[in-house]
Amino acid sequence: MKAVILAAGKGERLGAITQKTPKPMIKIAGKPVLEHNILMCKNSGVEEIFINLHHLPNVIERYFKNGESWGVKINYKYESKLLGTAGTVSSLKEFLDTPFFVIYGDNYFGSDFNLQEIKQFHEEKKSDFTMVLSHLDDVSQSGIIEITNNGSIKSFIEKPINEVSNNSWINAGIYFMEPIIVDKIKNGYTDFGKDVIPCLIESDYYVYGYKMKNNVIPIDTPELLGQTTNNQ
Repeated sequence: MKAVILAAGKGERLGAITQKTPKPMIKIAGKPVLEHNILMCKNSGVEEIFINLHHLPNVIERYFKNGESWGVKINYKYESKLLGTAGTVSSLKEFLDTPFFVIYGDNYFGSDFNLQEIKQFHEEKKSDFTMVLSHLDDVSQSGIIEITNNGSIKSFIEKPINEVSNNSWINAGIYFMEPIIVDKIKNGYTDFGKDVIPCLIESDYYVYGYKMKNNVIPIDTPELLGQTTNNQ
């Protein structure tokens, strides 16, 4: 299996913390978040990983090199200009000829989270695009999901200006998708939350949400990072 891990963002809301450290390289439980995600991939049977780079790319590439020490093959895609979450995937189209994962490299999902569960769910539902969902009380900074009883996604609102509801399921930052979806992504800067997922839901594609038992841990702000560190 293959995975695309998104690791190019600057993490501007973290201020001085990310001036010398890429956001995905911030440590949780003694390891960079990106390392936790690579190990999650390895332990779940992913053999080849594509990582996009932009902010402080050498820090990431020097640390992981070709991935051999983690038991995977790592390929890097440097973006001189950010392409967005979906634009990155589109730029790797020629390598993504089988169903694959997309993982937000600056989210921590827990060392015991098995991606095979998502793959199995995806295949059972005959899904074209499966989004992993996490439960969250405060949804003001997250994409929120309306889901049916059988798991199909009815609507998706990316980071609503006004809180639509509390105690909701949110976009956890892991997708498993069929290669045909990549054909629907426009070239250039494109975002899954704003540009791709709403269009898929409104189309004839099968879009499902997998409810993870773990709570995803974002580190988007110094406050969230502090909460994460204090809970380790």
